[in-house]
Amino acid sequence: MKRRRNDGPRAVLVRDPTLCTVAQTVSLRRKLTACVTLVIFVLLAGSCLPKPPAETGGGVNITLYGFSIMRESLEKGIYPTFTAKWKQEHGVDVRFTSSFAGSETITNQILQGVKAQVAILSIERDAARLKQHGDITSDWHALPQKGIVNKTPFVILVRKGNPKGIHDFPDLAKPGVKVIHPDPIGSGGAQWSILAIYGSELVKSEKQSGGQDHARALQTLQAIWRNVISTPASAREARTTFELGNGDALVTYELDALLMKEANAPIEVIIPEATIFSEHLAVPIDRNISASDRPVIDAFLQYLWSDEAQRTFVRGHFRSSTSEALDQENKELATIKYPFTVDYFGGWDKAYPEVIEGVFRDLVQKRK
Repeated sequence: MKRRRNDGPRAVLVRDPTLCTVAQTVSLRRKLTACVTLVIFVLLAGSCLPKPPAETGGGVNITLYGFSIMRESLEKGIYPTFTAKWKQEHGVDVRFTSSFAGSETITNQILQGVKAQVAILSIERDAARLKQHGDITSDWHALPQKGIVNKTPFVILVRKGNPKGIHDFPDLAKPGVKVIHPDPIGSGGAQWSILAIYGSELVKSEKQSGGQDHARALQTLQAIWRNVISTPASAREARTTFELGNGDALVTYELDALLMKEANAPIEVIIPEATIFSEHLAVPIDRNISASDRPVIDAFLQYLWSDEAQRTFVRGHFRSSTSEALDQENKELATIKYPFTVDYFGGWDKAYPEVIEGVFRDLVQKRK
């Protein structure tokens, strides 16, 4: 019997299940990585494409920075009416993001890079600073009323019954009178107040003798400042300080005085014989306005001078910048015997260096 030849051990292929699983996992990971990379690429490419405002988060957002006393009129009146108007006419939702502080404070914030698209400022000097820095490239004087959206006179608030017998600015210098006054370093309202006090004495002396008595105006301002016990950062913070029971008198906007009366605060409003009307600017911060947002922001700015918006300001105790007839609709607004504006000093280009710096900073504040 022939024996079958033995050619040695046969090669046998054995499938290791562990190695098989590892290989499949690596392959699957590679496929997933490729898919994720493709999705990310598509998303990034899509995000670079311009979208109409209605597709960008469902509407348009306007970021506005305003000086402190603008809050109520904007949030309770201007924003809702403009939003409804734009929605009806264009079918697009408009939202507002706001921040409020002293005029110089918000100007400094914009200079430091915050993304405000519109600013409403207490003094034109702040707009000039923004233009010099390149944040504003357009000319706000081309807007209606040269950019001035509203105005208000400066008045004096005292405690109920007027226990200190205050009837005009010089009475704030009486012995024992404690005055609250916002800080001129950060508050545009405080700078208006300085001009109101100083200019009031110039105007009255001019009416009485035919010439401006600068020595009288300086002495009055120095005497009042010696009675100042607190200098909050903004006009609104100064009002809050007074509301909390501090001081005997507060120099402030007529608007804030009337808002306190509405709230039944125990105060009286004293109308000086001569006082300044502060004028407030609305300006676009062109650096932060995209081409897609420009139409709605331009429309919003123009809306501020519409009769509807001006009436909203007047109801909120501002004076209209477009029509004195609209002011008659608010019977609470006082009649000023000798009103004046910053033009009495030659505009802010002269008022700031000559009065705020030359008189107040150098001759009053440093010598208190």
